[in-house]
Amino acid sequence: MYENYIDSLIENKELPGAVLYVKKKRQMQCYKAVGSFIAADEQNYPITKNTLFDVASLTKVVATLPASLLLLSTGDLHLEKQVQHYLPDFRYKKVKVEDLLTHRSGLPPDLPYVARDGQRDVMGDIYKTELRHDPGISVAYSDLGMILLGKIIEKIAGQPLDTFTKEHIFTPWGLHNTGYKLPSNMKAFTASTEKFGAHYIQGEVHDEKALHLGGVSGSAGLFSTAKDIAKFAEHFLYPDEQNVIPPEMMRLATLHKQSNRGLGFEVWNREGDPLSCGPNWPKGSFGHTGFTGTSVWVDSHNELIVAFLTNAVHYGRSTKIRTIRKTLHSMIYSSIQGETS
Repeated sequence: MYENYIDSLIENKELPGAVLYVKKKRQMQCYKAVGSFIAADEQNYPITKNTLFDVASLTKVVATLPASLLLLSTGDLHLEKQVQHYLPDFRYKKVKVEDLLTHRSGLPPDLPYVARDGQRDVMGDIYKTELRHDPGISVAYSDLGMILLGKIIEKIAGQPLDTFTKEHIFTPWGLHNTGYKLPSNMKAFTASTEKFGAHYIQGEVHDEKALHLGGVSGSAGLFSTAKDIAKFAEHFLYPDEQNVIPPEMMRLATLHKQSNRGLGFEVWNREGDPLSCGPNWPKGSFGHTGFTGTSVWVDSHNELIVAFLTNAVHYGRSTKIRTIRKTLHSMIYSSIQGETS
């Protein structure tokens, strides 16, 4: 049923292309690539299972979260320490590392828009940004907090974020098609995102702040495949089967903290507006989304993983991806329940 829904989205031009990867109790339920994209060379190419996607804000949980957990486990990073301890240029003494991971820093969601071809000192602008409210109280999703966290990781590690995550997270976890700043020979295998000027953006990060940071950011910048994103999710579903991060530390990240948030992850607490997994997924399901049209969701109770990568912004930024995700994940969950009942 949900596979037909994906086909209809392509046929009706609601999405240009997508790869859907569904696994339940270690058994593949669906691994499907559909649609196509117009590349930077103006030619049309099909989406395949190996197509790389700009995963946008999935970067927050695929790169920045595990890097943070690793440094927490070694005692180099502390949740209760002030951001200012690591980044003295940050003005607000009360904001803690945990506030960045739980989106309770009080920072606004974003900086004022500057186009890709503009100039910007991203960190300088973040340091000048006023808090919207006191930290540690309420959840307000913020790119800026995760960018700061990426910089904290770099400072502690003494390495750029892309180097640290590749060496310490992606390679040992077997995420061999996941990384920042694609080499030139890989760009052609990437689903292009939005048209900018005369050409589509292909193989370069869509997010402007990440671009102005040189393509590497704690908030965005990663490219990956559906299979790799599902493998990433598998490590959080079965944390005892990996040896990079202590399993209890990984479980901590998936626990609900406040307002459908954990450490890094969205965690569905069955309160308020349904998250992108839809209303029917069980309490405690965790995942994240990306602006380009990407998402990953994990239901530990049913051992269910759904990685759904699309380049929805190929048709422009006014997409129906939020509705599409809820519909698709509800259909997947219904089909899984149908099998178990």
